[in-house]
Parts: sequence; C-alpha cells; structure tokens
Amino acid sequence: MGLLRGAAEPGTGGGDMQQLNQLSGQQFSSLTEVIFQFLGEPKEVERFLAQLSDFAALNKISLGPLKNIAKSLLLVPTSALKRSLSAEQVVADLIALGLSEEKAAYFEEQWKEHYPALLRLAMGNTLMVNQLIDMEWKFGVTAGSSELEKGGSIFLQLKLVVKKGNQTEPVYLGE
Repeated sequence: MGLLRGAAEPGTGGGDMQQLNQLSGQQFSSLTEVIFQFLGEPKEVERFLAQLSDFAALNKISLGPLKNIAKSLLLVPTSALKRSLSAEQVVADLIALGLSEEKAAYFEEQWKEHYPALLRLAMGNTLMVNQLIDMEWKFGVTAGSSELEKGGSIFLQLKLVVKKGNQTEPVYLGE
C-alpha cells in the first residue's frame, strides 16, 4: 500500500473524501466518470472545468469545494500510476482516507476499466520527456597515443541531441 499515507493529514484530502461520502451513488459515479474522462484526455481542461461546473449546477453544489474534491480525487489515480499500485491497494488507500467501502468499490471498477489506457498515456508522456532529435557517431581505432596501452584500441563516440522541453541539448557519450 502506501498511495497517499500523508493524505489523511489535515488539508491534504481526508476531508474531501468525507465530502465524497455525502454524494449519492449516482452523483459519485457521475463525478468519477468526469474524473476518468479527464485523466484519459488531460489536455481537455476547458471541457473538464465545464463538466465540473455543469455537475455543480445540476447537483446544487458550490463549484469551489467541488474543484477541491476533484483535485483530491484526481490525485488518487495519478499517484497510483506513479507508484504502480494495484486496484486493491488503491481501494485500501481510499478507505483509509475515509471513503466509504461502496464508493471505493465503484472507484476500483472504474480504475480496472481505465487502467490500461491511463498506463499507456503515462508511458507515452514519460517517453516524450527526453525525445531524441539527432545522433552522430564516430567509430575508429587509435593509431597512436602517449600511453602505450591506448594504441590500437577501438573507440566509439556518440553525440545525441535530445529535446528537453522547448530546448535541445547535446549529450556526449564515449569520450
């Protein structure tokens, strides 16, 4: 386990889980669907905020506290992905944070359904952090050197140009 052990501390999610318990089963399932839809399409922030606003208006809930609840609920799957937690561990942590067993069980079903797509998305984002732009290489044999052992040795030098954010950076290997 260990998803959000610190989250039960004041102001870090425990109170939000208690507020989630006050939602009806239908309200919780609707909110969970909105959360998982946003996790699957994280660039759709405008739509996510509009859906939260619609949810708040439909269920007569203040938008400010609803956003805090949504942040806490978003933290669970994102942290679980980072830590490669199983569905059972996620449920145990949700219950430890104060969410009812019924709602935690529903969240577990949604987690199992969406986990493969979320994992692919997370891996895709991870792999794009340092994207290889260009590569140069030199291969050769040392003809002479001031050190007797270095003569006749084979070498390979690589220059990788890696994109980090909006900048490119050369990385040298084998010098």
